Amino acid sequence: MSAPFTVSDAVAQALAENRPVVALESTIISHGLPRPRNLEAAKEFEQILTDMGVTPATIAVLDGVPQIGLDDEGVRRIAEEEMAKASVRDLPILMARAGNGATTVASTAYLAAKAGIRVFSTGGLGGVHRGASETFDESADLSSLAVSPITVVSAGVKSVLDIAATLERLETLSVPVIGYRTSTFPSFWLRESEFPLDWRVESAEEIARVMRSQDAIGHGQGIAVANPLPVDQQWEPAEHDRIVAEALAAADAQGIHGKAVTPFLLGYIVDASGGTSLEVNLDIARNNVRLGGEIAIAWSALTNA
Repeated sequence: MSAPFTVSDAVAQALAENRPVVALESTIISHGLPRPRNLEAAKEFEQILTDMGVTPATIAVLDGVPQIGLDDEGVRRIAEEEMAKASVRDLPILMARAGNGATTVASTAYLAAKAGIRVFSTGGLGGVHRGASETFDESADLSSLAVSPITVVSAGVKSVLDIAATLERLETLSVPVIGYRTSTFPSFWLRESEFPLDWRVESAEEIARVMRSQDAIGHGQGIAVANPLPVDQQWEPAEHDRIVAEALAAADAQGIHGKAVTPFLLGYIVDASGGTSLEVNLDIARNNVRLGGEIAIAWSALTNA
């Protein structure tokens, strides 16, 4: 059988020549940002990488075909057309129905790794949800990282999730979690959570060496790199804490449970913050894209040496 996905010429050539490539998800564009801001952001994220000499590989399912590396029309489509939110489990259904889907962290990591891409930049990882001991609500991002040999750069997980349980789950799945110039796990909008990390690195080159060691072991997991925002870019902590507490209380008061909780919380937070949380989201994505580019450059240099 031929590969169940297509790889753009630019991405395929970069991979063949062992030049740096960074995968980008499409759900942040289709579901995470308002129009037309989302199209501007998608182009900006790709341009950041291009300016660094890195090939961007935005991933989505279009007309039933998982595509690794979108052209301008593909980027426009994920920004302007209605898209399903496609995790790994949704891929075969969309493919069979010739449907369209924006890939989540889980499916982006999975598809990128299948294509041979080694670095992926996103905003935040999904994680274990609050109350998961009763609901079993846990993002597929975590299990996908356990089987996808790719380095994922994120700003941790959103503070509306159960950070402690998320870190425990990553440990159980044997996914290394590394702080980039930090010894504390970030909580997305804020630079720090209350949870320390066992390992930190100071450079992209050090991360590339960890990747090479992970390959040598041959266990097959990905690597989670936690990249906190600079202090001057984080959301003001007191306002963050107040609005997140209000959002959680509102969800309880309205009896919102299960999968509806996170979309409700995030929508409430954007509205209650007057868009502040959205601007921080964009700064997070930009920072992670830049670090992803640096890691991809370091990986290319190490493996070409």
